[in-house]
Amino acid sequence: MYDVYKIREDFPILQEVLNGKPVAFLDTAASAQKPLAVLQKMRDIYTQSYANPHRGSYHFAEAITIEYEKARQTVQKFINAAIDKEIVFTRNATESINLVAATWGWQNLKAGDEVLISEAEHHANLVPWQNICEVTGAKLKVFAVSDDGDFVADNFEKALSNNTKLVAVTAMSNVLGTIFPVKDIIKKAHGVGAVALVDACQFAPHYPIDVQDWDCDFVAFSGHKIYGPTGIGVLYGKAEILQSMPPYQFGGDMIDNVTFEKTTFADIPARFEAGTAASVQAIGMAESMRYMQNIGFDNLIAHEKKLVDYTLSRLPEVPNLKIIGTAQNRGGVFSFDVKGIHPQDLAFVLNKENVAVRTGHHCAQPIVNRMGYTSLARASLGLYSTKEDIDALVNALLKAEKFFRES
Repeated sequence: MYDVYKIREDFPILQEVLNGKPVAFLDTAASAQKPLAVLQKMRDIYTQSYANPHRGSYHFAEAITIEYEKARQTVQKFINAAIDKEIVFTRNATESINLVAATWGWQNLKAGDEVLISEAEHHANLVPWQNICEVTGAKLKVFAVSDDGDFVADNFEKALSNNTKLVAVTAMSNVLGTIFPVKDIIKKAHGVGAVALVDACQFAPHYPIDVQDWDCDFVAFSGHKIYGPTGIGVLYGKAEILQSMPPYQFGGDMIDNVTFEKTTFADIPARFEAGTAASVQAIGMAESMRYMQNIGFDNLIAHEKKLVDYTLSRLPEVPNLKIIGTAQNRGGVFSFDVKGIHPQDLAFVLNKENVAVRTGHHCAQPIVNRMGYTSLARASLGLYSTKEDIDALVNALLKAEKFFRES
């Protein structure tokens, strides 16, 4: 049984009361809250065994090195990578994608080549490719989603060509909630000889990732989205591709041998992890993965499916509200507009009712503009979300709509 109220007890911040009322936290798509298991694990490291990994032979240094590399193995199992060397620790998914653009992209793209993305991409999976295309002379191509925000296979296939060298797509849109058929996209990308990268930031907190089943070449996601700490991210890459890529940054812990005349670099993944590692953050992220796995993805998916259906049934009760993105295959992200009310004004009223949502273009300005808006409000679900959270959202929206209509 999935006891969401019991799960909520694991999240100290969800016990906070403001103005005598609980907070309906509906901004997990931006950053998830952290369970006690993660907080305690990180505290234990800092207070009992902290040191700089890979650098000392004393007890603390050896202990944290073991924990750090165990964290890498936990990530490997979490996404079913073939070997732990395919896991590179970064600061976040943004750095992971920039790493691929700056190394694989610089090495492999040239004039006449094409990089293909969807118009639903987060800026982190758009701007790096835009930049590397400008530098290398390659062309950035964008395939459209439907007016309801759904993936359109014909649009993708028509944009794909023998000149396509990289396909980079989101697994789940952070604006539309649309879940993309990444396995099929990857297969078709490989069919024209292209490499495939998946931005799994929004997907990873809700659904299991199997990189071997997907057969993807790269996957990027962030620790803070999956109930772990900030400052840590993951880049998965197939070992043979990572091994062929030059280093991204230079300094300590990524070298093999250094002289004034020449430097040689370490094997993967160390060659991509220059400087002091975010070791405690990596260990905390691994703990968040174990927390999710203990709950079980089947249980999590079933719980969130009920909440998605409930949210879609309740939001239409608000007059003049339009949900942006109504794809059949979707996750718990709901961008919406209430006609005549600026999203920022809407969020101000919702905040007074202790309902936390995000507003703006959500770091995905092109798709927000494509749907006909410059700014949207967004509510998003997590494993701790409840029907009461949705009720609080709808009640606050009704109050806001009435206030602005009568004022």
